[in-house]
Amino acid sequence: MHSSLVWLLAGAFVVVATDGRAQAIPPAEKSAAPAKPVTAKPLPGKPVPGRPAAPGATVEGLTVTGESPQAFRSSIDRRSYGVATDLQSATGSIGDALRNIPSVEVDVQGNVSLRGDPNVTIMIDGKPSGMFRGDGRGQALQNLPADQIERVEVITNPSAAFKPDGAAGIINLITKKSRKPGGSGSVRANLGSSEHRNAGLSGAYNANKLTLSGDVGYRRDPQKAYTTDDRSSFDPASGKFIDSRKESHRGGVIDFHNIRTSLDFDPDAKTRLSGELRYSSFKVGDLLIDRYGEPTPTAPITADYDRIGHFKLDRSNGEASAGYRYKFAPYDHEFSANLSRERTSEDYRRLYDTVIRLPAPSRLFQDFAQHTVLDETQFKADFSRPMPGEAKLKTGYELEIDDNDYDNRGSSGATPATATPSAAFTNHFLYKQTIHSLFGTYERPFGDFTLLGGLRLEDVQVDTNQLTSSLRDSNDYFRAYPTLHLAYKVSDSQQLTASYSHRVQRPQPQDLNPYVIFIDPFNFRQGNPNLKPQETHSLEAGYQYRSNGTFYLATAYYRQSYNGVTDVARNLGGGVLLTTKQNLGHSRAGGLELVANGKLNAKLSYNVSGNLFWNEIDASSLGFRDTRSGYAVSGRANLNWTITDKDFAQLNASLNGKRLTPQGYVEPSGIVNLGYRHKFDEHLSVVVTVQDALKSLKNTVVIDTPTVRDRVVSKPNVQAVFVGLSYSFGSNGRKPRDPGFEFGGGGPP
Repeated sequence: MHSSLVWLLAGAFVVVATDGRAQAIPPAEKSAAPAKPVTAKPLPGKPVPGRPAAPGATVEGLTVTGESPQAFRSSIDRRSYGVATDLQSATGSIGDALRNIPSVEVDVQGNVSLRGDPNVTIMIDGKPSGMFRGDGRGQALQNLPADQIERVEVITNPSAAFKPDGAAGIINLITKKSRKPGGSGSVRANLGSSEHRNAGLSGAYNANKLTLSGDVGYRRDPQKAYTTDDRSSFDPASGKFIDSRKESHRGGVIDFHNIRTSLDFDPDAKTRLSGELRYSSFKVGDLLIDRYGEPTPTAPITADYDRIGHFKLDRSNGEASAGYRYKFAPYDHEFSANLSRERTSEDYRRLYDTVIRLPAPSRLFQDFAQHTVLDETQFKADFSRPMPGEAKLKTGYELEIDDNDYDNRGSSGATPATATPSAAFTNHFLYKQTIHSLFGTYERPFGDFTLLGGLRLEDVQVDTNQLTSSLRDSNDYFRAYPTLHLAYKVSDSQQLTASYSHRVQRPQPQDLNPYVIFIDPFNFRQGNPNLKPQETHSLEAGYQYRSNGTFYLATAYYRQSYNGVTDVARNLGGGVLLTTKQNLGHSRAGGLELVANGKLNAKLSYNVSGNLFWNEIDASSLGFRDTRSGYAVSGRANLNWTITDKDFAQLNASLNGKRLTPQGYVEPSGIVNLGYRHKFDEHLSVVVTVQDALKSLKNTVVIDTPTVRDRVVSKPNVQAVFVGLSYSFGSNGRKPRDPGFEFGGGGPP
């Protein structure tokens, strides 16, 4: 019944769109007052902008004011930050660049959170990307070159025009696209310590009706990490806790390749045809050495072993998309449609050779192979038209089909020669999700006050099939997601905003797989097919101030969530943990975020942000304490020094605050980066960066329950020094200025 309702509404949308094309503007719309143009007060003897010059008058000159490349922009439903002047973006990954964006936190595994909430959707140019899904999403974020990204949009309360996925909101990565006439491009190369290196080439050509662009890149990152796992597990037989310690040394190399090409063709002033192809891949080769023991001098040791593991991960992501846009002159109506098909493929191989000393001397060889295919098809069509009172109506339909295949194989034996297939390590899981969505937004100004309201209707069908266990399950549900955004222009330099959105966080496909998956001899993982999606109600109120290149932002926020999906660790005995997924009763979070950007003097500028937040978790439905709560602080700071017209230095630091979990917490962590750039001329420059200058980056996860106490500390060795050259060529034409409530300043010329 739900699907029938969605298709009925989809038909109504088509009728509305067709009606907008066939009919003239209704009388009420014809008489509506046009948008007020922004005019400048004429100087004596000068022509008025926007009006023809008086007879005999001469125009003495024209000044075009461009925006700072890292200018902050704010519209009624989002904030946007340029990353062009972040020197870490010149040599680092997207993960490095995101660490310097207000509201965003990135941990050592590449996991992203917004204001302490890890439930984030990452998009590229407004579309969800398979690169940031699956087990390799963190590696992709830490290896995709940041020099392809022009801006980062942070949308903590998205309007109904966006998918409601991601309880914390959306991070939208805007790629660089040149509209300069003629040909242009750049070439970059960076060499780093410990055999780090990366290179890239970008180019674009813009003719009268055709625009072509593309880029290609390569990145090589050697990685090392040291991890300790100190665990105390309650032993019912003795009534005591048994202590254990595992030390892991891991090292390897990641090779990342990417290529992209796109075109826009405008056969006439009203029509645009677009196409884009993307492909990226990376290979990881790692060596893992584990040392496990029980440091209990007063009690007998029951387990002791050494393990050597070899890891190999091949991951690729490819996408093809096509777009169509048509403007209905002279009505300012616009119809657009986009179709994309994306595939992410992962081949993960793990080989373990374990020498066991206790409880009995033996040797164990294990071979695990995982093959994953994630297919995603997306179609989106929307229609926008002006309405009376300078209003704008936007309606649309969106289809998303996820079709995923997870095939796990394993074998074990005393030696590689005697290893045989193991049913305990073998399972095949299929997942398919189909979402039909209808959305509409209505935006209208009332003087200095602006309202943007929206509603999104979604019909979701989820089908799972655990082939190995012959377990099938399905879930069909219908939801409505309303949104509301308000903005009030206090003055030319001040603005007040408020917003509400209803969000959803759907369980990841593997979270629904009921099969027990082997991680290591003392850690197993199992999904839960009965998980419900998390529902979140989000409220925000903000203040923005701008004056002469300085801006200040203050945002108060509150989130109420139900059925949150979380990890729960259960003691199986003998120090073995089984980690499963469960739904929480509810959780609440709120806080105050402050952002400031300005100049200390003519050469020094700053950009700082801080987030003071409170979090409360009700895990009583999981058998734990009724409520856990706490406060935390996170933040970031950039200091920019324009030494000369050709020399620029930068220091940036970020701190991830403490984050609660139902059974424990994640400790704070931070990183400090340094950078220097010298311009030889307008085309050639050299950049030197130091990543993790204080070697402070780490990740600490604590579990504290009546039966298990666990503390895992991971310290990756990401410290590196990069030296790079960048050369740009081609046209020097300016790109058009983007609309929006903009703030600038804070960076080099």
